[in-house]
Amino acid sequence: MFKRILIANRGEIALRIIRACKELGIETVCVYSTADKGSQYLQLADQTYCIGPPKSVQSYLKIDQIIAAAELGEVDAIHPGYGFLAENAHFNEVVRSCGFGFIGPTPEAMDALGDKNRAREAARKAKVPVVPGSAGLIEDDEEAVKVAREIGYPVLIKATAGGGGKGMRVAPNEAALKPALQAAKTEAAAAFGNAGVYLERYIEKPRHVEVQIIADHHGNAIHLFERECSTQRRHQKLIEESPAPRLPAARRQEMCDAAVRLVKTVGYQNAGTVEFIVDQQDNFYFIEVNARVQVEHPVTEMVTGVDIIKTQILVASGEPLPFKQEDIKQTGCAIECRINAENPDRNFQPCPGLIKQMYIPGGNGVRFDSHAHPGYSVPPYYDSMIGKLIVYKPTRAEAIATMIRALDELRFEGIQSTAPFHKKVLSHQIFADALVDTGFVERTFLTAGT
Repeated sequence: MFKRILIANRGEIALRIIRACKELGIETVCVYSTADKGSQYLQLADQTYCIGPPKSVQSYLKIDQIIAAAELGEVDAIHPGYGFLAENAHFNEVVRSCGFGFIGPTPEAMDALGDKNRAREAARKAKVPVVPGSAGLIEDDEEAVKVAREIGYPVLIKATAGGGGKGMRVAPNEAALKPALQAAKTEAAAAFGNAGVYLERYIEKPRHVEVQIIADHHGNAIHLFERECSTQRRHQKLIEESPAPRLPAARRQEMCDAAVRLVKTVGYQNAGTVEFIVDQQDNFYFIEVNARVQVEHPVTEMVTGVDIIKTQILVASGEPLPFKQEDIKQTGCAIECRINAENPDRNFQPCPGLIKQMYIPGGNGVRFDSHAHPGYSVPPYYDSMIGKLIVYKPTRAEAIATMIRALDELRFEGIQSTAPFHKKVLSHQIFADALVDTGFVERTFLTAGT
């Protein structure tokens, strides 16, 4: 077992990892930028090192500074959290070559799954359904036209190195295809340094359902069931829940089995998420693998009782999974709302600033994962998420009612938050009836300007 771990991240996920390490008797080393100096969670670490100025390219993305901190702290391993360098195969290789453990998959598995086109190839090999589309990257306009005619319009153009909706365009017909293709390539090159794109048939009103998996170094791989992540804005998840409502039990089992089959095919180790879209007939199609812990991992923890961060650490240290597939049960219902420092009334404009006062909800079945506190100044340099509100109840109806009550209690003075918007979404009849698809938020709240 590791004796000391460096956390190559900040904020909520850094605090979450600190807590898991403390319960395992592991010391922690935290790195921070000058913008995060003085954050309360840093006081819980055994050692802290400043690694640069506020901008992430000068701090949290500086591999040499992180490695230097790991050497000074004499750590055994590095946990990347999510975001920043978490899915950077080069960082993964550097960490291991410097003699540290990396709490995540191997660089080879990360490479194989980080590129969406290569991941689709792996899915086909594992006999996991993929959305009909191009066999590889689209090289020119003529090839795009040929593929689009074969699979039928509308088509979705996707960046092979993409994420968060960047490098993604829908072409409803042939006239729109070429301009959409060029726009996607340009955006992908700017965002990821990789202009590669491929084509898929566009699935109308899809649901987004993902399966949490975890695998060890001894050939064991299991799933921790699924999460529904269809409540999104501009391809960014807002609300996640487990189990996925309206998903037939047989289809749930097929998806979970497919996820395990895929990760075994590529020799994946540690935690990861296999993401699918589900059409109106409950057919599911693979879209990508997130080779890291997810923001929404607490949803799975609540319905399975498995501490995913602790299990990540145990597996990375070489221990076998402490449970078998038949030991994992999915009980009750959990819902998570991502609370951002944003103003929904101003097109979700980021709202950094000083939190003068903060009222945290509580009660049976309520969990709030956050590094924020009264007197904390939300910096303008990073993702605007300041916390995750999670509820767990025996039924979905009870979970929704408890979440609405908890959102009412969650208040900030000094900044705006997305909590009131989440309450509006959860109070809508379409959400209550579990009829949400990935376009629900835009159609219902944003297009109408409500």
